[in-house]
Amino acid sequence: MFSWLSLSSWLPGLPSLEWGSGLLDCFLQGLIGAFGVSVLNSLLKVYFFVGCANDPKRQLEKDRLQVQWALLEPVHLVGLALCLTIVGTRVAALVVLEFSLRAVSTLLSLGKGSAGPERLQLYLLSQYALGCGLVCGLSYLQEGAPHATLGLLLSLGLAALLGSGARRLRRHVCRLYELHRGERACGVCLGLLAGAHALPRLLGRALALAFAVGDLAAVALINRDFLSTAEAVRFWTPLTICYTLLVIYMQEEQRQPQVGLRSQVQTVLVRMGGLFVLLLTVGRWLDLLSLLVSLLGELWCLVGVRTLLDLCQIQDFTSQKPTVSTPRRPRPSAPAEPQRTTTS
Repeated sequence: MFSWLSLSSWLPGLPSLEWGSGLLDCFLQGLIGAFGVSVLNSLLKVYFFVGCANDPKRQLEKDRLQVQWALLEPVHLVGLALCLTIVGTRVAALVVLEFSLRAVSTLLSLGKGSAGPERLQLYLLSQYALGCGLVCGLSYLQEGAPHATLGLLLSLGLAALLGSGARRLRRHVCRLYELHRGERACGVCLGLLAGAHALPRLLGRALALAFAVGDLAAVALINRDFLSTAEAVRFWTPLTICYTLLVIYMQEEQRQPQVGLRSQVQTVLVRMGGLFVLLLTVGRWLDLLSLLVSLLGELWCLVGVRTLLDLCQIQDFTSQKPTVSTPRRPRPSAPAEPQRTTTS
């Protein structure tokens, strides 16, 4: 039954069959990366909605998050999967390394335990880079596997299960959180009421692990194309200079007030422009086309989180820890002292 799942391993003599199997593997990797981005997006929306629902002054933002776009969610998922499929592992590796350096620089400048909105904004902006990191990691780990397509299908099933669970959680919270919070009848909503403030910390650890694996895979995939050390030096030297200049530019941009989605689009254009100039000197023509697709993927992810980016500018969610009121127990009254009778 599963003999057709990795036909290139059973019939290696057909080059067209190998090409078709490779295209299927690339699509599966892109779809898995898109599901990973969907999980992150859903959990961030849950966190922001709980923060707005716990603050009576944020009813307008809560209503914006409560709007259901049931038809646009599959379109966004498929569009992102196509971008991750077409972009290729080489440009995806460059995107992962660039974002990782920028994220490390941002976190070091923020310091430990401070600047909550900037950290949340960094999580929102990491979505496309996270998808590229998952694609790089899967491509490196599945390279040379005899049944890579079957392994990718199993991974896709797990990713789809996690994505479906995260979407169901978001819909449940957006529809019933306020009702269950008052009635105290749902363990999920009560858990979010008491511990939603810890969700960004858990997401930060998961993202750190994902990008660590993605960075190692990205370096290995880039070095795979070099036949000598001289070629590697000719590529990595201008790449390091380009990344350094981009990080310095981003640090200067962070000191200026952000304007929301427009500012982030401008930042994406500057980053992709720097990589475009770099690939003009040390890249290939196919890399330039893949970089244009990567630009579309970045903008595609930004459009999906524009409401959350606006919330990062107007509210510090990290300082909101909802207080769970507990009924006070009446203090036991002191026993009355027996009256003393005096005998005359």
